[in-house]
Amino acid sequence: MCRRKWWCLLVAALMAFAAWAHASASAPPLSPVSSTTSAASAAKRVGLLTIDGAIGPATADYIARGIAYSASEHFQLVILQMDTPGGLDTSMRTVIKAILTSPIPVAVYVAPSGARAASAGTYILYASHVAAMAPGTNIGAATPVEVGIGPQQPTPGREPSPLPAPAADKSRGAEPERKGPDTPMARKQVNDAAAYLRGLAQMRGRNADWAELAVREAVSLSAHDALEQHVIEFVAEDLDSLLAQLDEHSVTVHGHAQRLHTKNAAVVPIESDWRNRFLAAIANPSVALLLMTIGIYGLVFEFMNPGFVAPGVIGAISLLLGLYALQLLPVNYVGLALIMLGLMFMIAEAFLPSFGVLGLGGIVAFVAGALMLIDTALPGFGIPPVLIVTLGVLSALLLAGIARIALATRRRPVTSATAGLPGSLTRIESMEQPGACEGWVRLEGELWKAVSPLPLKPGQMVRVLRRDGLTVRVAPAENNQGG
Repeated sequence: MCRRKWWCLLVAALMAFAAWAHASASAPPLSPVSSTTSAASAAKRVGLLTIDGAIGPATADYIARGIAYSASEHFQLVILQMDTPGGLDTSMRTVIKAILTSPIPVAVYVAPSGARAASAGTYILYASHVAAMAPGTNIGAATPVEVGIGPQQPTPGREPSPLPAPAADKSRGAEPERKGPDTPMARKQVNDAAAYLRGLAQMRGRNADWAELAVREAVSLSAHDALEQHVIEFVAEDLDSLLAQLDEHSVTVHGHAQRLHTKNAAVVPIESDWRNRFLAAIANPSVALLLMTIGIYGLVFEFMNPGFVAPGVIGAISLLLGLYALQLLPVNYVGLALIMLGLMFMIAEAFLPSFGVLGLGGIVAFVAGALMLIDTALPGFGIPPVLIVTLGVLSALLLAGIARIALATRRRPVTSATAGLPGSLTRIESMEQPGACEGWVRLEGELWKAVSPLPLKPGQMVRVLRRDGLTVRVAPAENNQGG
């Protein structure tokens, strides 16, 4: 009854959480602007979104919803302050689609000094209506990374890419050695990325030739060189300087020219909400691996101890969250299969007499799968080797503990069923005849016929000496001698 009550409470809590999540899912990111702000005063404001780190599903969701919120509040401009090493292709394209379909202009500002807009950040900057950088920042290195396959090795006898090399100039330094893609798939990816970035450059009137170089040769530019080569429009020390330069600047949004009035405009930071922070947390590859490991072990402990409830509930939730996070990430399915196989081997070691073979094979498979799970060449999405080794060591210790318990259990004398009756203390339940040497005792919930060398009486404490068939030989507890 108590267990049913706990299950009902759990289901009710999950239903309440789901209803709250559904009601909050459509809510925009948090912002200090109230719903009563007039359109006239909101039009003087500028929204500020921030990317600091790798671009993943959570970042794309935050940017898309932030732009939609700024448009609904009638802001005149959204500034996307960015410092990123790159990210996932699907997430990058989600951000770019949000920028291209935005009814208000979007300015990308690579800041603060020391920041970069590498790889996916280059594409996002090219898609923006206004591109700006702070001094000491850089942009470029936009060659796509092939997820799940290691770095491409040169193919013997293959000629370099036929793309003509442009004249070297001092803004780019020494011309890098040109190496064309080595496989049909790699060439396909590079050509697609180059055409995509060139199309964005042509749409915004920026340097399309350098954009293609950034994809094919992974070249980069500093802020001032990017300004000279018409990759960006402004170099600004800080946000106030950028707003001052943007004042009276004209931008085209969906074919209509808009003039910005950003001098002394109020900047409204748009923060991520709980939903976005939760998505960012579980979409981390390390967290996803931990959740999946905890989930499988939790379910195993529940199967080993049915009715304990807590391991099963925690395990099921963790496993589902881990699998959801993995479907958001560019996983290598061979690595995922090795992880699952390794965990299954380690679990089987606890039940099968393999003398450590299954356990050792499971640890090797788990470590190999974790190393292969996500391509570490993708910036910000690799799993730290320290975490993989730690999980492997913990799994080995868990196996050693289970093996030690199993060996200790095998050496322990049998105490179950009738083998544990000798030496037990019990009380005479009833007598066949008063003063006789035979009566009935209760042992482990069952009535046994008791025979004693001395007379017995109801309620007397006796000790079991041995069992003879369906009869137990007993003696009064104060006198353990006798036959």
